[in-house]
Amino acid sequence: MSEAVTLTSVRGQGMLGYLPGYYASSRVMCSLMESEGTEFDLLQRALDETLAQFFVDTATWGLDRWESDLGIATDPSKPLDQRRSLVKSKLRGTGTVTVALMRSVAESFDNGAIEVTQQPSLYTVTIRFVDTVGLPPNLDDIKDALNAIVPAHLAVSYSFRYLTVNEVNGLTINQMQSHPLTDFAPFLDA
Repeated sequence: MSEAVTLTSVRGQGMLGYLPGYYASSRVMCSLMESEGTEFDLLQRALDETLAQFFVDTATWGLDRWESDLGIATDPSKPLDQRRSLVKSKLRGTGTVTVALMRSVAESFDNGAIEVTQQPSLYTVTIRFVDTVGLPPNLDDIKDALNAIVPAHLAVSYSFRYLTVNEVNGLTINQMQSHPLTDFAPFLDA
């Protein structure tokens, strides 16, 4: 009796399932389904990866195209999540500038809550990072995106949250060492 071929290909197993049962013990048919199935598995993986490039949240090598289409300078040294944030902010930053739009653009960069406060008599808008401790890693990108949509007559100021004395008192040494020094800076507005 001949030894059965083990099918590792998902598509190969599926194709073998469509054939009559007696082919399951045929080394020739199992080898054929394995080789064809492997190629179909690779094709499906390539199709899935290509489809992922059509969505900003899943794009990798396709981010270059998104950035080019939106007039954003490509910086491959930046992490993918920061590049995606810049693309999302550019996509969101169209239309009439409202507090909601400014919040939406700023939140596309930062994973925390953002408060936007207007001071119409002073012609200023304050962007306050509520949940993020310290400076966001891509603060320059946030500033650039907001400067691109905020009307020129409005000044934009930024307010950051730092660790308070009470919060620091509750931390262990290991927890304190995991925070960058910028998280412990005095509470200042930028």
